Amino acid sequence: MTDDIYLKLAKLLDTLPNGFPAEESGVEIKLLKKVFNPEEAELFCDLRLTFETAEQIAHRTGRPLDGLEARLTAMWQRGQVFGVDFGATKVFKLMPWIFGIYEFQLNRLDREFAELMEEYSRAMSKVLMGYKPQLMQVVPVEKEIPSKHDTLPYQRVSAIIEKGRSFAVADCICKKERALVDHPCKHPLEVCLGIAPVPGIFENHHWGRPITKEEAYGVLRKSEESGLVHLTNNVESGHFFICNCCGCCCGVLRSINEFDIKEAVNSYYYAVIDQDYCTLCGTCAKERCPVAAIDNGEEAYRVNPTRCIGCGLCVTTCPSEAISLVPKENGQIELPPKDEKEWFKLRGKNRGVDYSEFL
Repeated sequence: MTDDIYLKLAKLLDTLPNGFPAEESGVEIKLLKKVFNPEEAELFCDLRLTFETAEQIAHRTGRPLDGLEARLTAMWQRGQVFGVDFGATKVFKLMPWIFGIYEFQLNRLDREFAELMEEYSRAMSKVLMGYKPQLMQVVPVEKEIPSKHDTLPYQRVSAIIEKGRSFAVADCICKKERALVDHPCKHPLEVCLGIAPVPGIFENHHWGRPITKEEAYGVLRKSEESGLVHLTNNVESGHFFICNCCGCCCGVLRSINEFDIKEAVNSYYYAVIDQDYCTLCGTCAKERCPVAAIDNGEEAYRVNPTRCIGCGLCVTTCPSEAISLVPKENGQIELPPKDEKEWFKLRGKNRGVDYSEFL
């Protein structure tokens, strides 16, 4: 009988537009059991996608108010629900498996959890990365964006950072997961940025450590130097993170490399190599491209534009300055949804799920 609540929770998470597909092996249930006990799973299923106080949740569900805020706060600190502490008031809501519950298990991740996620990766990738709008969009290395091209704010990391009022940095859970299954990454680990429009939101937070805006820019520079791709949520406004991702660990980029889901991310540029200037050094293909989009031709390297994600990493280190970013044609560009609410609506429609009962 205890499995019933986990099946209910799994169905709820798969009804959300992001997705949480069932596998014949039941690996998704094993994952939920790693995160929630039955009482926590039951309380999660009573929450909504909109913020509520403990009093509002108690009134709507009939749950006793006594001790409810303390339970929700404990679940928030364990990364099981999303919460915000405004001082006099705390509010809570449910969140998807990705992005949400999984990322907030950073401090609870162990080898068993990592092995279960590896087992689940193919099924998860087909759903998470296989529908439009994509979960994430590429934000290119800003200095490599063509100066004559008018960019929109969501295409510039600086615009996303400047909208923030508080910042945090944390270890990359993808890199941590891969290290636990004996595939350590050569790239820096502490590179995941959280961004919030409210000052002090990351003080005493269970995820990451608070940093200044200047330190956030430093994380971006370090990531670019190391060859990590800037990825953020695929919306015009309301960005709350910038992931800095490698092709060997990132679940999104691995879905391109391992499962050939070429449109796993939304992007607005692609790289072009000037055949007259290429010296065949191979830096772009062997050291910088995270998705194997550059091939060795007879006289010069060439970019496969259908695979290139337009991150700009190859441009930054080309010794002969033979590579440049080029904007995609209007017919090739998919504009992101206006905000998270619109993203949910469009994604839910494309997946054929009705999540209205959780609003």
